[in-house]
Amino acid sequence: MTKLKESEYLEFKKSTAELRDSVKSICAILNKHGKGELYFGIKNDGTVVGQDVSDKTLRSVSQAIADHIEPRIYPKIEKMTEGVHDYIKVSFQGNEKPYFAYGRAFMRVADEDRQLSARELKSMILTSEVYRSQWDSELCELSMDTIDGKTLQSFLHKARQAGRMPDAEDGSERALEKLRLVRKKKLSLAAKYLFTTEHNIEVQAAVFAGRDKLTFLDIKKYNQPLLDLLETAESYAKEKMNWRVEFVDFKRVEIPEIPLKALREALVNSLIHRDFINPKGNEVAIYKDRIEIYNPGTFPEGLSPDDYIKSEARSYLRNPLIAEIFYLTKDVEKWGSGLKRIYDECRENDVEVQFNVVESGFVTTFIRPAEEEDFSLKTVEKSSPKSSLKSSLKSSLKSSLKTDEKIIALIRNNNLITTEMMAQEIGISRRSIVKQIAKLKKDGKLKRIGPLKGGHWEITER
Repeated sequence: MTKLKESEYLEFKKSTAELRDSVKSICAILNKHGKGELYFGIKNDGTVVGQDVSDKTLRSVSQAIADHIEPRIYPKIEKMTEGVHDYIKVSFQGNEKPYFAYGRAFMRVADEDRQLSARELKSMILTSEVYRSQWDSELCELSMDTIDGKTLQSFLHKARQAGRMPDAEDGSERALEKLRLVRKKKLSLAAKYLFTTEHNIEVQAAVFAGRDKLTFLDIKKYNQPLLDLLETAESYAKEKMNWRVEFVDFKRVEIPEIPLKALREALVNSLIHRDFINPKGNEVAIYKDRIEIYNPGTFPEGLSPDDYIKSEARSYLRNPLIAEIFYLTKDVEKWGSGLKRIYDECRENDVEVQFNVVESGFVTTFIRPAEEEDFSLKTVEKSSPKSSLKSSLKSSLKSSLKTDEKIIALIRNNNLITTEMMAQEIGISRRSIVKQIAKLKKDGKLKRIGPLKGGHWEITER
């Protein structure tokens, strides 16, 4: 056996003499992660020291767990052997938290078991009820007539294209019945929010002048079917954020300051995990230094964002039917993996992202590039190493050089560059570029070799 290390999922006990503490550890791990393993006959550092393992020993472990953990669980208890040492492995899982050991609730924190306070226990009970209720499968008073046909057909098309609902052509009502969104001609609550506007859920989107909410430059409120709210919120953020332009093999490529995959993932998470009982809207707030995406709703009790980024914490779906629809369109790939995908995408693109659990909900914050980084339009030729922008050119274009000097710098880097590319890079009109080029030609510093299309620039000295 590879040497293991204690963690939030894994507990070692030297022997069954520590059985009482072991039951507490199982309880704590269940309340934090819903599953884990505990070993008897292994020291804290992972060294197997072994212990006597008889049928009676295994029964005593099973009996202690059955008698002292509520709600009841059914662990797998095995005798294991390594070399000359026997030891015991206990594998367990459960989804009915909170769990109690000897009448008290415990929570796993790192490799320790901490007793929950009365307030923490109350919060866990309330949260667990929310996640177990599957409220979105309940029927409401609305009929098929209230469904936005365009939204529904768009969903069915995307689900077919994604390959996750090949029978979506059965007809709209039949398709929704298969998804448990319609029963007895009535819509479920999930269908109400997904496909109609007969609800009060909205996305509030705004651009602020500074780093706080004192002055806004633009503000909008959108009330749409949930599937449309995703597209609208994404379009708003894409329109208001900064972009730069790179030219790859002379083809224009626009690069956003925040990776779009991470942005969309954050928006999807904010919609499918929000608390629909809470009337407060989702928010897309664009500040001078950051973009925040907020949703109302508690985070799973006892877990933190890091548990989903750095480990495989169990996913708790507040709105399972709603989440299933976004899974069918491939807007969700795997339950509980959204935060990690956002984190990985931002790290790959050198963008800082923060996840914060606040009193009223959850916030994903993308840190925008600092102003001095000049996230403006720029030209980069990526067809070969020679064509990539040199660091000296980058610094020159960000400096206080005159326009004619910037034109020369661009041409030194790429003598095939067009006047349109120069205008985009420097941030002035094409007409101004043409005037500056005419002056450079007159001064004998620049000439054109060949036609406008197919020719190139040549820098001359006089």
